[in-house]
Amino acid sequence: MSETKENEATKSKEKNIPEIVGSSNKVLEVDLTNRTFTVYQVTDEERKMYLGGKGLGLKLIYDRMPAKIDPLGSENIIAFMPGVLMGTGAACSGRFSGLTKSPLTGIMDHASCGGPFGMALKTAGWDGILIKGKSDAPIYLAVTSSGVEFKDASHLWGKDAFETQDLLGKNKNAGAAVIGQAGENKVLFANIVSGRRFLGRGGMGAVMGAKNLKAIYAIGGAYKIVAKDKEKFDKVKKLATKRINANAVTSNALRRFGTNNLVNYTNLAGIMPVRNFTSGSSDNAYKLTGEYFSENFNTKHHTCKPCTILCGKSGKFNGKELAVPEYETVGVMGSNLEVFDPVKIAEWNDLCGKFGMDTISMGGTLAWVMEAGEKGMIKTDLKFGSPEGVAQAIEDTAYARGLGQEMGKGSRALSKKYGGEDFAIQVKGMEMAAYDPRGSYGVGLNYAVANRGACHLSSTVMAQENFVHVLDPYSTIGKHVWVKFFEDFNCTVNSLHTCVFTSFAYILENPLTKYNGLFYLKIVMGLLYPVAIKIADISIYHKFWSSITGLKMSRSEFLKAGERIHILERYMNTREGITVKDDTLPGRLLKEGRKNDPKGRVVPLEEMRKKYYRIRSYDDNGKPTEKIMKKLSIEVR
Repeated sequence: MSETKENEATKSKEKNIPEIVGSSNKVLEVDLTNRTFTVYQVTDEERKMYLGGKGLGLKLIYDRMPAKIDPLGSENIIAFMPGVLMGTGAACSGRFSGLTKSPLTGIMDHASCGGPFGMALKTAGWDGILIKGKSDAPIYLAVTSSGVEFKDASHLWGKDAFETQDLLGKNKNAGAAVIGQAGENKVLFANIVSGRRFLGRGGMGAVMGAKNLKAIYAIGGAYKIVAKDKEKFDKVKKLATKRINANAVTSNALRRFGTNNLVNYTNLAGIMPVRNFTSGSSDNAYKLTGEYFSENFNTKHHTCKPCTILCGKSGKFNGKELAVPEYETVGVMGSNLEVFDPVKIAEWNDLCGKFGMDTISMGGTLAWVMEAGEKGMIKTDLKFGSPEGVAQAIEDTAYARGLGQEMGKGSRALSKKYGGEDFAIQVKGMEMAAYDPRGSYGVGLNYAVANRGACHLSSTVMAQENFVHVLDPYSTIGKHVWVKFFEDFNCTVNSLHTCVFTSFAYILENPLTKYNGLFYLKIVMGLLYPVAIKIADISIYHKFWSSITGLKMSRSEFLKAGERIHILERYMNTREGITVKDDTLPGRLLKEGRKNDPKGRVVPLEEMRKKYYRIRSYDDNGKPTEKIMKKLSIEVR
């Protein structure tokens, strides 16, 4: 058959695929203990209140799972939730959410992933899958449009995450979510792998491992996803793509150099972690930049699908094709260990990927071990500035061997046992991402109050403070307002679900913002922040949602949904014991200045936290008040 006739045959076949208009609103509920499944029908009211993705998954878990359960016990539920954008062809719509109770932190956890599993699940006809119980033997789930089959996984157990996906089989419409050896051994920061993308933080892989669940393999392609209001959707999609291709960040910096374009910004701002957050800059940081990777390792696109920004990269390292480590990885496993060898970091990143482990928690834990060894608290050969023994330590952690068994519990557990809590750079048990808050006060507040722990994606104020320079990083003025706004806004982004990087384009390319310039933005955002929030153009997001679902959604309703999602998550965490004492930072960041800062500044947290609690309607102990729960129609349990 000629290429032309083959293409025509493919198009003809695609035309015969049945359509899901909007969302199927069907969620699989799987019980591993009994090896059964049922189907839950999402209501329009639930959809409007919680949008999809993170929000809907959180609500479904809240309705089904009591507080105080063991994260590694059979009662824990893990949810995988593609949002309404998945499958529509919208810009940057290839992401799905994972949610569970974290074994690392003991509180609720959400992570975002751009791997192929989400698309396969959605085009199999499912808007999500909830999994509870525990199998009595290694198992994997095969998901099709007909439901779930329970398959023996004994031949997969012990395989790494990449091998596991290869053994599950190649199918252009299929996608898998799998664990490696770290998940099997219940490393508390084990992740879940889909393609070469990761549900990275909080130990979701350990939850799957504890359930004897090696993989979920979905075969999609059974349905085509179309918007209810196609004309409106096409207009919004065209505008979204236009703004992404016009914005300097999304069309140039991220597209050409990936997330490591941030190295120049963070190093110049003095917020790139060096030597376990004792300093914030280094003359050697240029070796970790996206430009350096591009020039020396023949990089190419290696990205989520579908994507318009194309920030993911791969390259040739000692003749081997590997993923280029993301900014967070080169920060916490590179400069934070005082290692500036990009080849070594790429190899460690690949090891973590194969074994299925979060690189941020791995790097933060390694840094604690190196410093604790220097101080004589533990015995180790690991040293700052030396790559020797790091690869072995990563492997030992994945297999729970020797000191690696303790490292697999994270830096909080290690410091509670051996001391050194001030230099365990974590919040609520989650290791901190690669932005030093002593040079970015909004980030300091964000880390302290973020629902899942030291999460840089909860409220991305470092972009405004240190990259776009419209907020003074050393001022506390308005930071409580901006942290709240971006928390609510990012909850909507993760519930659509789309990429947070789109905000650079969708908001900053709005004509009112673009043509008034950064000087105007700095005045409005720094002093007139209530006005700035009201005029921030987030219309592409809620118009996408409305055009796809056919449900009306105003800007205020959209942001209120984001607030509802955040408050529900906070309330669930307070049921687990989270209070004001947990909304803090490591002692090092509150008491010690950075070596690169002659003024020796630390984070003035208490002042910002009090103001944040007030506008969040938390009580003095950090719990959402009855008034805000009622206002947001959240049922108290």
